Amino acid sequence: MPDADLTVLEKGPEFLAKVRVSGGGRCNVTHACFEPRELAERYPRGGRALIGPFKCFQPRDTVEWFEARGVKLKTESDGRMFPVSDSSQTIIDCLLRAAKAAGVKSLARQDVERVTRRAEGGFELTLSNGDALLCDHLLLATGGCRTAAAGDLAASLGHTLEPPVPSLFTFHIETPWLRELAGIAVESAEASVPGTGLRERGALLATHWGLSGPAILRLSAWGARVLHGLDYRFPLHVNWLSHLGSEAIAAALQSRRREQPARRVVNTPVPPLPARLWEALALAAGVAADTRWAALTRAAQHRLVQQLIRTELPVTGKSMNKDEFVTCGGVRLGEVNFKTMESRICPGLYFAGELLDIDGITGGFNFQAAWTTGWIAGRAMAGGFENG
Repeated sequence: MPDADLTVLEKGPEFLAKVRVSGGGRCNVTHACFEPRELAERYPRGGRALIGPFKCFQPRDTVEWFEARGVKLKTESDGRMFPVSDSSQTIIDCLLRAAKAAGVKSLARQDVERVTRRAEGGFELTLSNGDALLCDHLLLATGGCRTAAAGDLAASLGHTLEPPVPSLFTFHIETPWLRELAGIAVESAEASVPGTGLRERGALLATHWGLSGPAILRLSAWGARVLHGLDYRFPLHVNWLSHLGSEAIAAALQSRRREQPARRVVNTPVPPLPARLWEALALAAGVAADTRWAALTRAAQHRLVQQLIRTELPVTGKSMNKDEFVTCGGVRLGEVNFKTMESRICPGLYFAGELLDIDGITGGFNFQAAWTTGWIAGRAMAGGFENG
C-alpha cells in the first residue's frame, strides 16, 4: 500500500502486552499443527469458520513469516512453538520492527471512545483526548470482550455480540488434602464433569487453590458456557491413572499384596503417581496409614481402585490462567466475511483476533487465529486501497 497511511492505536501504555505475558514470558507463538481441518478442531468456538482462512495462512506460514525476519521458532514435545530465545521480547521486537519498516505510525495511550460512519464513506474516530481521526478503512482488533462494553465499538456500528464468558481458567477446589499437594503434577490424567459430556485427558497440576494444567484448561475452554451456567460450582471427577483400566489397577494392587505383603500401602505407589499424591489418595479412600498390603481387605482395595479412577472433587470457583485472559463471545461470526474479514453489515470495517466469537484451547491456538485473521484483513484492506 505505497500511497496508504497506516496508523495503529493502542489504548494501553505499551504495544503487545499480551504477547509479553504469553507462555510464561516465552510467547507461545503458534502450534505445530499444519492441516487446516485438524487445526480448526482446536477451537471450541469458531473452528468451522476458520477452516477457509487457515488454508490461506496457517502455522507453517506463521513460522515462515517470523523466520524471514530473523526469528526462528522451536517445537516442544506437546506441539507448542516458541522463539528459540525463549523470550517474548524477541517476538515483540520483530513485530515492531516490521511495522516500522512498513511505515506504520504506532500511537500508544490512544483510547478510541467513539466511531461514526461518515456519509461520504469511511469513519471518524473520536479519541479520549478529544482528538478526531478520519480513515477510509478500519480494523478492530481490540481483544477479547472481558465485558460486553469491550465490544461497544463493534456494536455501535451495527454488530451483534455473543455474550462474553471466560475461557481458559483453573478450578478452585477447597479439599484440604488436595491443596496440601500444591506443586504436584501428573502427566496423564483424565478430568470430567458428570452430566455434561465434558472430558479431557492430559497433565494436571495441583495448586494452592485447586487444579490447573492443560487438561483443566482445555476442559474450561470446551465447557466455557456450560460451566458459566453452573456458576462454576460442580463436581469434578479425576481418573489419575487414565492409561489403565480398573481391572489393570486391581491386578497391580494384587501384585503388591503378593510381592510386598509387609510394606505399608501408603508407601508403595502405583507408577507413575507421585508418592505424596498416592499417599493422599490412599488415605482419602479410607486406608489407614499403618495398613500393610497383607492386611488390605477386599472392600478397602475396591475403595482404593475407585478413588484412583474416579476421585470426586467439588469445584467452588475459578481463576483465570495467569494474565492470559481468554474469553468466548464477541462479534457474531455470521456477520463477517471470512474471505476478507470485512463486516457484512458495515463496508470498510474489518475484524481480527479475539474480538470475534473465536477462542482456542491452550497451546498457541489463540495467537494463530489472531495472526491468520489479521493477515487476511490486512491483505483485503490493502486491496481495497489499491482499488479505491
